Amino acid sequence: QVQLVESGGGLVQPGGSLRLSCSASGAISRFYNMGWYRQAPGQTRDVVATIGSGGRASYIDSVKGRFTISTDNANNTLYLQMNSLTPEDTAVYYCSAYIPGRYYWGQGTQVTVSS
Repeated sequence: QVQLVESGGGLVQPGGSLRLSCSASGAISRFYNMGWYRQAPGQTRDVVATIGSGGRASYIDSVKGRFTISTDNANNTLYLQMNSLTPEDTAVYYCSAYIPGRYYWGQGTQVTVSS
C-alpha cells in the first residue's frame, strides 16, 4: 500500500515562495514517475510538473522558470519549490506517484496566493 502525505502549503503574498513536500511510505525509487498536480475551485485537476525515475523533469509552460520539482530518495520525499507565486497559482496541490497500471494520490495541500 502506497501512502503519500503532502505538506508545506499555506497563504503567501504575490511574488512569494513556498516549498511543498510529499512524503512517501517506502522507497520512491520504485515509482515510474512522480508529479505534482493542482486543482483550483471549479476546475479540473491538472498536471503542474513531473519527474521520472531517472530524474528528468517536465513542467507546464506557466510555471517554467518559477517552479522546480525534485526528489530526495534517501528520505523518500518529493518536493516542489515554487517561486514568484501569483494569484493564478492558488489551488489545492496534490502529489502523485505512478507504477505502471496505477496512480497513487496524496490528500492535497492548499496554496493560496493573495495580498
